[in-house]
Amino acid sequence: MRDYNSKKTNIKNIAAVIPTGKKKSTGKHAAGGKNSASAKTKTRTKSALKETEALGLGLKPKARKKTKAAPKKTTAAKTANSTKAATAKKAENLKIIPIGGLNEIGKNMTVLEYKDQIMIIDCGMSFPEDEMYGIDVVIPDFSYVVKNASKIKGVVITHGHEDHIGGVPYLLKKINVPIYGTRITLGLIENKLKEHGITGDLRPIKAGDKLRLGDFKVETIRTTHSVADAICLYVQTPAATLFHTGDFKIDYTPIDGEPIDLQKFAEIGSRGVDIMLADSTNAVRKGFTQSEKMVGQTLDGIFSEAENRIIIATFSSNVHRVQKIIELAHKYGRKFSVSGRSMENVVGLAQDLGYLHIPAGSYVELNKTKNIPDNQLVIITTGSQGEPMSALARMASDEHKNVKLKKGDTVILSSSPVPGNEKTVSNVVNRLYEKEVHVIYNEIADIHVSGHACQEELKLIHSIIKPKFFMPVHGEHRHLVAHKELAAGLGMKESRIHILNNGNQLTVDKRKAVRFENVAPAEDILVDGLGVGDVGNVVLKDRKLLSESGLIIVAAGIDQASGTLVSGPDIVTRGFVYVKENEDLINSARKVAEKAIEDTLLYDSDWNTLKNVVRDELRRYIYGRTKRSPVILPMFLDV
Repeated sequence: MRDYNSKKTNIKNIAAVIPTGKKKSTGKHAAGGKNSASAKTKTRTKSALKETEALGLGLKPKARKKTKAAPKKTTAAKTANSTKAATAKKAENLKIIPIGGLNEIGKNMTVLEYKDQIMIIDCGMSFPEDEMYGIDVVIPDFSYVVKNASKIKGVVITHGHEDHIGGVPYLLKKINVPIYGTRITLGLIENKLKEHGITGDLRPIKAGDKLRLGDFKVETIRTTHSVADAICLYVQTPAATLFHTGDFKIDYTPIDGEPIDLQKFAEIGSRGVDIMLADSTNAVRKGFTQSEKMVGQTLDGIFSEAENRIIIATFSSNVHRVQKIIELAHKYGRKFSVSGRSMENVVGLAQDLGYLHIPAGSYVELNKTKNIPDNQLVIITTGSQGEPMSALARMASDEHKNVKLKKGDTVILSSSPVPGNEKTVSNVVNRLYEKEVHVIYNEIADIHVSGHACQEELKLIHSIIKPKFFMPVHGEHRHLVAHKELAAGLGMKESRIHILNNGNQLTVDKRKAVRFENVAPAEDILVDGLGVGDVGNVVLKDRKLLSESGLIIVAAGIDQASGTLVSGPDIVTRGFVYVKENEDLINSARKVAEKAIEDTLLYDSDWNTLKNVVRDELRRYIYGRTKRSPVILPMFLDV
């Protein structure tokens, strides 16, 4: 059978089949046969058009009457062909599986799967929530990618923020896969790998590159964000094309002079995009995001009026803002220094890679700043999010080794609180005011702009890309819903907009997009020190109880053979009550525990039974006296 999908149809031959409908005739014959000839012509034209449509759709045209009919296919043959077609059709789709980054800020990681090949976009982390006591960071669940490690062609990182690169070291400890990113992104990742004592297959790319990861053809496009060298991705597969904005905003006057490549966006939109995944962080905000240039103008005004030291806290990864601060320090005759490990690392890295240009003689080490007059010094520091152990927080608490705040200093928090950090930032601001320093933060001056697009910028990107289907990403649920409504307001059918949860799957081809629930594990993996995933809900619950009501330890010596209480019980408490002021309560609790042990030993000397009885009796008594539920830990020694 002829395959019309695999062979181009000859347009000239098709045109030859279709009569023009005009025939040069004269005399009565022409006049008398007009209706007949016209009817025949119309019939032939109609028939030819049908045949042409069949060719255009890749269907077999109907056989002419004179042609010998082909023998009918057997049922078995039909079934075999039908199964073969179904199998081919099933394979021709693109699977999108978000492992993190949906219904949350952070932990961004998206798996793209085509046939037996996988490409991963980003591998980030998030910071713990308040009730995650003792947890350092939260990373994605790598179970699915580890299980399918042999299929992975590479991980492409859009930019160097923690919520996009923070999980890379933990991933590389499990599987060895190539990591693609721009130079500063890979530099930041390499610093992280050194901290973890590992190495990785890091492959540099730049905006405008085209790379091939198996059947994934990837184009990188320059975009603007609050970190240098951010890119977005256009991914082509035989089944569908995908456009991923990464984190972005539209800044026509960026510090580095390289604005977002909207011309390339328009070109990709004209080629056709089956599905777009777009940043939703600021989907609830109207208007446009301000340019980074505005921050520079505001800081210039502050620098011109400051009479003493300037201490300015910002994100270490915002190299463009750090560059502006250095330029302003030089402009107003000030030296600059940096405080905080991440700030020191990034400034050194950015200078080595050529992203930062430091005027000769303008930098001074922090431990040598005491010899510099206050009106000639700028300190760039970490801690803009109020992190308890950050350099700024230590300055505010008088715990910093090299910097003691003085009355008249100007302290600038050049950032806005990440959702969830508002309270910690507020605490630092209040402590700074107690130091009688001049505090400037986002609520009273334009000293920060977001790196994420607001509604009007999102509308522009939707209008340029014109995707068939849309999946909002990178945001809490309210952000995703707001982005969905924005897309619907631009005329996209709601049935073509898909809000997913982490671990779900969206299967896309040229014609449709179908959702599937709970395809991959996507739970939060908690990192506590060197432990990864060994702290779960049970442990967190115990930590929560300990933080709220404290701990009671009941210790006793028991002769298990004779079933007698030999010594104790003794009671030790931590975080429950002040023992010296509550001796009556502790003595009464000891008697309750003693009676519970002796009564139980009359019929059972099993350790577990003893512990459960003592725990239950003591919990009942303590709650009745204090309305508290501390963690009770019985400890028995066989003597």
